[in-house]
Parts: sequence; structure tokens; C-alpha cells
Amino acid sequence: MDLTIFFSPVDESIYENITSPSSFYKNIRVYGDKMPDYRDSHIVLIGITDPDTKASDEIRKKLYNLKRGTGAYRIVDLGNLNPGHDRAELYTRISEVCRIVLEQNVLPIIIGGAHDLDYGQYAAYETFEKLVSFLNVDAFLDLEDDPSAPVERRHIHKILLHEPNYLFNYIHLAYQSYLIDPLSVSVLEKLYFEAFRIGQMRTNMQEMEPSIRHADLLSFDITAIRSSDAPGNCHAQAFGLTGEEACQICWYAGMNEKLSSVGFYGYHPELDDAHQKTASVVATMLWYFIEGYYHRKNEQNFKGNDFIKYTVSMPSDPETISFYKSKMSEKWWLEVPNPNGVKRYTRNSIIPCSYNDYQLATKGEVPERYISTLAKLI
Repeated sequence: MDLTIFFSPVDESIYENITSPSSFYKNIRVYGDKMPDYRDSHIVLIGITDPDTKASDEIRKKLYNLKRGTGAYRIVDLGNLNPGHDRAELYTRISEVCRIVLEQNVLPIIIGGAHDLDYGQYAAYETFEKLVSFLNVDAFLDLEDDPSAPVERRHIHKILLHEPNYLFNYIHLAYQSYLIDPLSVSVLEKLYFEAFRIGQMRTNMQEMEPSIRHADLLSFDITAIRSSDAPGNCHAQAFGLTGEEACQICWYAGMNEKLSSVGFYGYHPELDDAHQKTASVVATMLWYFIEGYYHRKNEQNFKGNDFIKYTVSMPSDPETISFYKSKMSEKWWLEVPNPNGVKRYTRNSIIPCSYNDYQLATKGEVPERYISTLAKLI
């Protein structure tokens, strides 16, 4: 399908003075005079145009000047998505464009716009007939159900209630307790979803990696990053993720072979400092995500010789738990039996875990990841 009708080209002034052959810009294809063919690419960039801001263009100015990373880049910048007449139409356009590129096994990266636009990103998966896991990084939970609340405070509630329901797991990273209603966390826990405070993450970021590795799509609100590193946000907080921690999350997400789309939301250039610091942070996050993507190991076949299987005998039900360890990356997975043999659950029965989960099992304790996954499968 010709995507030209959906997009406006990237402004030439953003890249006309970039001459370095090792720059990011010189190693991708950009919609300028002509829309590039995206069908043979690995990744496409999708800018979101807001009437009052040009967030995606400010991020491009920083990203294009970074040096290219490793891997055989096949990246296309599709330009800026035309917003349409209203919010509902913008959701539909994001959904439609993401669905089209996903059908070509191409990963879309959405840049700019408010956080509620991830509803369009999520809706793109509706026709794929598979359950998905949604990873959200935000200082707020955005579970308001009051119609009078701002749309960016209601979008997660909208996603949880979306019909048809194809949400298998929801993972929330970096919420701040003093910004949210404790009852909202209880709601997520009752649904056997995962939510981690910023303090929990900071204690051991590596323990977050399995949860990130579980996701099919990532939505990242810049609000999660502390204001000293990312002031260009209308809800910027004094405390939050550092820029380095945000990049580490993006690196983990890029390496996740299941993850097939990502969105970076909430940047407001008019609130940024004189050096456009926030744009630099988001551009670097993008760079680390792409770098992680080109370090993927193709670790999907658990019956191959690249994995070691460990079967742990348990003192009670279940009788055993099976773990898999990759010989290449040394990452761990655990297997949860599909109790009803339902086909749509098959891809979610072997889930990412950590070495700590394996150690717990050897001590006779059932890992929390096993319990919550089994509850969703039943």
C-alpha cells in the first residue's frame, strides 16, 4: 500500500547540513522528495505532528547527527503522520499504518505526540489473532475512568477494556507511589499484571530485564524521566529515571525478539531547555533501542541445541518446573503448562525469567512469574 497519503515528508532543513558519512542520517532512507519503499526495511520511524509542537522534528535533529551503530541498517523514516480531523481519526491512522508495516515484519517506532496515542499503537494488533504483552514506562498509571479527566490520564484504562480483548500481560515500569492512587496498583495485581516502582527498579535493574523481554510492544512516556534529564514534558517530575536508566530499558527492549513496535511519547519542545536536552535524551534512547535490535540473538527455538533445559522437582504442586538457559546469551526462561491446551496461549507458555527464579525453584518456592502466568492461562 502507498503510505504517501498518510504522511508529510521530513523538512529538508533538518538534514541538509549533515555531511558525515558515519552519521545516522546518512545510513537510513528518509522521505524527502519521494517516499522510500519500506517493505524491505527492518525498522520505520513514524513522526507525530501536533498542531502546536514539532516534537518529532526536534528529536530528528538530534538523532540524525548521532553516529550509526552496529548492524546492517535497513531503516526508513516515513516522515510525519498527518493527524486527521480529530483524536479518534489520529488513533485510527496510527493503528492502520502500524498494522500495515507489521504485516511486512517491519518494526514501527512512533516519535512524538501525547501518551494516549499508544491506544492506536495497541489497536494495530487487533487483527493478528494473537495475545500480546504490553510494556508501559510512565511515572503515572493513567487508569482514570472519569470521562472528564484528560485523555492522557485515561488511555491505559481504555486499553484494558478494549474489545476484543487480546491483552495477555501488562507490565508497568517506573511508577511513583506519591503520584498514583494505591487502589490502581491493587487493580493491576488482581489482574495478575506487573507494576514496579522506580525504587524497585533502581535496586536491581537487571531483574527488570525478563519483564521487558516479555513484551510485544513498548510505550514510553518521557514523564518517567526526571526533570533534570528531561525537562521538556508538561508533567516533568523532580524524581524519576535517569537518562542512562531510560537508555538501558531501551537497550533491553531492542534486544527483545518478541517486541515488534515502540512509541516515545510526551515530549514538548517548547518546555525544553536552550540546548534541547530532552530531545537529545530521547534521540539517544532511540539509538540504544535500535542498537539493541541489531544485537538480537534469534533465541526462539527452545528445543534446539542452543539451550540447556533444567527440570526442577518441587515439594508440592506443580511436581516439576522446567527452565531453559540460552548458551549464547545466558538468559533464562521458564515453562508454564497450558492447562486447557488452548492454541492462542501457546506462545505465552514459555516466559522470560531470571536466574533468581531458577534459584527460588531449587529451594522449593514457586516463582511469582510462574503463578501469575498460570493464573492468566486458566
